Amino acid sequence: MTVLPPIIKPEPIPGTHRVLIRVSYDGTAYAGWQRQQNALAVQQVLEEALRKLTGEPIVVTGSSRTDAGVHAMGQCVHFDTHSRIPADKYAFALNTCLPPDIRVLAGMDIDSDFHARFDAKGKRYTYRIHNALHASAMYRDLTAHVPQTLDVERMQRSLPCLLGTHDFAAFQAAGGTAKTTIRTLEDVQLAKNGDELTLTVKGNAFLYNMVRIIAGTMLDIGMGRIPEDAFRTALETGDRLALGITAPACGLELTQVFYQQPLIGQTLFGMVK
Repeated sequence: MTVLPPIIKPEPIPGTHRVLIRVSYDGTAYAGWQRQQNALAVQQVLEEALRKLTGEPIVVTGSSRTDAGVHAMGQCVHFDTHSRIPADKYAFALNTCLPPDIRVLAGMDIDSDFHARFDAKGKRYTYRIHNALHASAMYRDLTAHVPQTLDVERMQRSLPCLLGTHDFAAFQAAGGTAKTTIRTLEDVQLAKNGDELTLTVKGNAFLYNMVRIIAGTMLDIGMGRIPEDAFRTALETGDRLALGITAPACGLELTQVFYQQPLIGQTLFGMVK
């Protein structure tokens, strides 16, 4: 069993208080969540809006570093500020400064030792697929278009073996930096509604591109390109080649982040489970 070193959280800025907000964004126009030198990221836009609003050079910390083109309904973000703006008013105030593809949905005061990323106990991701001959004009940036016929029942049968605690080493794309590849998935479901397929995955943590690899493999299983037991084989062998493609970023959404404190779920997500 891998023993990880204790997490050292950065100290809060003296004289400030900590605010936690829930952020939603369409990631199409952005190079991911994390600020970058040569591309526009969601973090940069949010920090610039906070500086305009408060006059402070605030640095925000997100719960998840979503990739370019990935969306969010439940990105949780904390920051320290001297501002006297009530926490529950940040959504109204920041949304006047933000572009329409980024929205703050809720806010609350939080303890100064809380950390949006390190205190997360789990996350739920959603992957959406438009399975029709032609791509959707309305949802082209929010779904992955798959024109091929899919065996949905075969795809659904392939998923249950992912539940539980496993070594998901085969499910990590090159460039991943996780100290351990052991992860626990609590829920994996695929639903069909007309031409729309929705994959939901809930777990304690995720590896780099893990959900997109699950989605892409599920699609390859549905098209008959790889065996129905491909997930099981990859878990047993650790072989990335047993799995399918990495599905496009546009279909992926960070839906919710879970914390130990019930008040966060109540305030930021309205008791969404």
